[in-house]
Amino acid sequence: MNYTDEEICTQIGDDPSKHHGAVSPPIYQTSLFAFASFKDFTEAQKLERENYVYSRGVNPTVELLEQKLAALERGDSCKCFGSGMGAISAVFFSLLKSGDHVLLINNIYGPTTQLIDYLKKFKITYSFIDHELTNIQEAIQENTKLIYVESPGTMRMKVVELEAVVKLAKEKGIITAIDNTWSTPLFQKPLTMGFDLSIHSLTKYIGGHSDVVGGAVIGNRRLVDEIFQYGYQLNGSVLGAHDASLILRGLRTLPIRLKQHQENALKVIAYLKMKEAVASIHHPSLEQSQYPFMNTQMKGFTGLVSFELKQANFDSVSRFIDGLSLFKIGVSWGGYESLVTSPVKVDNAQQLIEQGISPGLVRLSIGLEGSDLQIRDLEKGFNQLR
Repeated sequence: MNYTDEEICTQIGDDPSKHHGAVSPPIYQTSLFAFASFKDFTEAQKLERENYVYSRGVNPTVELLEQKLAALERGDSCKCFGSGMGAISAVFFSLLKSGDHVLLINNIYGPTTQLIDYLKKFKITYSFIDHELTNIQEAIQENTKLIYVESPGTMRMKVVELEAVVKLAKEKGIITAIDNTWSTPLFQKPLTMGFDLSIHSLTKYIGGHSDVVGGAVIGNRRLVDEIFQYGYQLNGSVLGAHDASLILRGLRTLPIRLKQHQENALKVIAYLKMKEAVASIHHPSLEQSQYPFMNTQMKGFTGLVSFELKQANFDSVSRFIDGLSLFKIGVSWGGYESLVTSPVKVDNAQQLIEQGISPGLVRLSIGLEGSDLQIRDLEKGFNQLR
């Protein structure tokens, strides 16, 4: 059946009649499952991807979350992990072998780049290309096994034309994977555009309450089964049942939360446009006229925004951030609370410039407190620059 995203988030799999009338599905907080006979046990062990044997394989609470995420992304199958990096690592370790090449497109999450760099010890090579596709065909090598995209990208939120990437990859038999955390499955569905795998940090918008860490890989059944067997069970980055229940709770309010994140972010962006101290603002909503494909590729915009101070140095960034009180200083994003951070450090300005990032860049995760409160707090930060 064709369900709306709202139905999937709030209803599918939550039938109280299947849980003794409980509105909230039970948490199967167990490490293992017992069997009536040894024969039943040995038969179940033959296919742990489909049978409850040990919670390092399949757990009913985690499985419900996986069913919902697969439905939201319009994918065949989903596997959840103990973190977003657990999901990314599982993809790399399961699908790559010595001699393979990975093409990374757009500004990629820092730990992901550290992981792919670590894989050089196994003779896996990689190269980067920016969000523009004019040179992507030349960047593909004979041994390119995987094209890995982040769109919108880290820090500068640039967007990639996903269908164009898929077209080039399919012509050469290359696997495509995307970190879709920024948009969530509600605002962007890469699998419907031909991507093989969509990856999420469930810690961010899907969890939504800054109280759980998790990750997910969604895609066609063959690839997800391969990732389950090698990258999940053997590496052991397991999502526990209790954490899965927290993420299921987050899903129930995801549609309404995203609307508020977007509304607050657009108002904050309008405010930032008027600030003399701001050199530029980075958010996909500002690039729609430049990239017409966004009108069909993305259904909305979340609350992760960055901007560059004209005074592009560590001292100015520090004074601005330390002047805030509503915006808390911390990593991650996508929770109910507003957060602020920056990639700039005392001694890395030149390194950032080489990466195309301004030493004056400030990243905001626009939370749910309300744009009036957020703007009032940002004004305190700008006052510290005068």
